[in-house]
Amino acid sequence: MKKFFISPSLMCSNLMNAGSDIKTLEGCGADFLHIDVMDNHFVPNITLGPDFARAVRKTCGSPIDVHLMVENPENCIACWNFLGEGDIISVHYESSRHVQKALAAIRELGARPGIALNPATPFTLLGHVLDDIDVVLVMTVNPGFAGQRLIPAALEKIQALRLWLDERGRGDILIEADGNVSFDSARSLKEAGADIFVAGSSSVFSPEGGVAENYARLKNMLKNTL
Repeated sequence: MKKFFISPSLMCSNLMNAGSDIKTLEGCGADFLHIDVMDNHFVPNITLGPDFARAVRKTCGSPIDVHLMVENPENCIACWNFLGEGDIISVHYESSRHVQKALAAIRELGARPGIALNPATPFTLLGHVLDDIDVVLVMTVNPGFAGQRLIPAALEKIQALRLWLDERGRGDILIEADGNVSFDSARSLKEAGADIFVAGSSSVFSPEGGVAENYARLKNMLKNTL
């Protein structure tokens, strides 16, 4: 069975209960805790930041998966110097004129660098930074808000990306699917080639059940998918 990782998105938690949800997720064995950082410039929203992430780190030992949806991320990598081995920090290809510089700075922290791609951004642009990344985060919705519908073309993009990476001898680079990773879409995303699943309001934090129940349901679905 192909190994997979679940990264619950904390922006979809009821922040009044975030501490309780984080402890629950750690008890469930969450592979990562996903933290979305938005600056109201790169995307039209403002969300979580380094102080929140630092509090999460003090609360639990689960690896942190930071998704920086900010302009010029190379200017703020130093703010994440409390992250390191096992943690992921992803920056958007579209957000910087110096994306290799940002990736190198993440690597210097000891964290795992990721590159994020908007739905319309071709993955072939990554040819010259493959040695700088551990993860490709594929947006399956347009970034900025939870609760959007999955863009169908994202499945084909993930499938083609997996083949493209494998052909270049980079089967070690993980593909992270972010956006409407629902109970309905998770199987298709895994079959397409995704390795990490950012789980938010349509799965782990769905009102259909409690956090622990929803996490177990998603995990079992992925476990039983080829």
